[in-house]
Amino acid sequence: MTTVEQPPAPAAGATGPDGGPRRAPRRWLGALAGLLAAAVALGVAELTAALVGPASSPVVAVGDAVITLTPEAVKEFAIATFGENDKVALVVGTLVLTALFALVIGALSLRDRRIGTVGILVFGAIGAYAAATRPAGGMLDAVPSLVGAGAGIMALRALLVPLTGPPPPPTSHLPRRPGDRAVVDRLRETLAAGDRKGGALDRRRFFLTSGAALGVAVVTGGGGKLLQQRFDVADARSGLTLPEPASPAGRLPGGADLADEVEGLTRLFTPNREFYRIDTAISVPQVRPRDYRLTLDGMFDAPRSYTLADLFDRDDLIERDVTLTCVSNEVGGGLAGTARWLGVPLGAVLRENGISRDSTQLVCRSTDGMTIGTPTRSALGVEDAMLAFGMNGEPLPVEHGFPVRMVIPGLYGYVSACKWLTRIQATTFEAFDAYWVERGWAAQGPVKLASRIDTPAGVRAFPAGRRAIAGVAWAQGRGIAKVEVQVDDEDWAEAELSPAVDADIWRQWVLPYEFRRGSHLLTVRATASDGEVQTDDRAEPFPNGASGWHSIRVITS
Repeated sequence: MTTVEQPPAPAAGATGPDGGPRRAPRRWLGALAGLLAAAVALGVAELTAALVGPASSPVVAVGDAVITLTPEAVKEFAIATFGENDKVALVVGTLVLTALFALVIGALSLRDRRIGTVGILVFGAIGAYAAATRPAGGMLDAVPSLVGAGAGIMALRALLVPLTGPPPPPTSHLPRRPGDRAVVDRLRETLAAGDRKGGALDRRRFFLTSGAALGVAVVTGGGGKLLQQRFDVADARSGLTLPEPASPAGRLPGGADLADEVEGLTRLFTPNREFYRIDTAISVPQVRPRDYRLTLDGMFDAPRSYTLADLFDRDDLIERDVTLTCVSNEVGGGLAGTARWLGVPLGAVLRENGISRDSTQLVCRSTDGMTIGTPTRSALGVEDAMLAFGMNGEPLPVEHGFPVRMVIPGLYGYVSACKWLTRIQATTFEAFDAYWVERGWAAQGPVKLASRIDTPAGVRAFPAGRRAIAGVAWAQGRGIAKVEVQVDDEDWAEAELSPAVDADIWRQWVLPYEFRRGSHLLTVRATASDGEVQTDDRAEPFPNGASGWHSIRVITS
């Protein structure tokens, strides 16, 4: 008598309402397959970007594109919320969205593998387009995204095999004796159910394949990041020796920095590592000193190019103390800093190349394609405007524009402080809208009179008694003449100012005050040397800088 081996009964807890295997575990494994395939795609893309350039990485390229396309209100929210970590938040957000997309694609691929292929191709196409069309991009920059997509498709197909398996075997060869009919029917139903659910599930093989995919992602991604360090210019930067200025910065008077006496007060000079950084570069441009060229063209009588050595060898180098402020700085915010800058007088360079009197705008271009529109009048008329290559006694930090950036006192950075500067085109405001002007920011960006309270910190309890209220105030080009503080509804009290150093840097102020127990509202306002009193009219940073008095609430016990 012929016997038919019955299929094994499903494990306890592994059956659905119809007696077949549960579908949820398979869907979750499919989603995991999509996530691992995306990781492989990104890892291989990073490795390929090590050959092409860090900016061709799909994460960097898509991040740059997101920055360009994001509405200004959202950008302002990101800066206000994350500050200088806005780019980290953007990269993390991009990776999270990529992961969610990959999870969905992986789960859907259990029904049809073509869904996964198309999904990853779309992912690769977006990265390739973003990389190739960025301002400094080209067709070669699309390669990492496309190679990564190909690797991701192969990884997803390999990961799906253990989850779907081969099609079930035919049942036509099974015996058809009447006594065996019930057994045969049951076997057919089980095989059919497995077919509907995607075939056999080989967990062991899936997890082995997953481990291999994870290893590929880690090795290629980590190796790519490691190999991308070959583009790093830190060693070349550290090997530079800055020239001596023909016109050094003035000597600081005794007691110039009140931060030596008042805890919590901003220092007169901001260390390079603490200097604020706000720009659109996800991947910091790396420019080797020997390859650097600064080109002047457009409305010049004698357009020309300068090497870094040409700039270093000039006999008119200047050193100046200047406070820079970001237009995105909120009232009381920290997006401002002071440094001692070394460089070439900008006006001298423009004049010696015969800049046209009809030029109203300098379109300054960064090596990554960023454009900054600078008023020609300010570039020529502000005495201490410069092409800077030194910052606080050392070559510019890479993230702050190495090898050369522009510095113009009295203007917000978005219209004056082009970093990684490689080209200055003399033109007019009518002829060209720079990056930020295209997005609705004002074409002219003079820095507004501002002041802030550094200490005591807001909403922090401290013992009642005598304590210093202190902070900084600035009005570049004019200087600060007076700072006043109001506690609750009391009369305004004039604070002590730090010794005058230069009109282009901020000035520290201190007011000793006897605090009573309770809650107190502290408010500060400044007066510039030309008599302007800081306005209490509140304005947001967009489109030409924030204004208003800075107030904080403190609690004493």
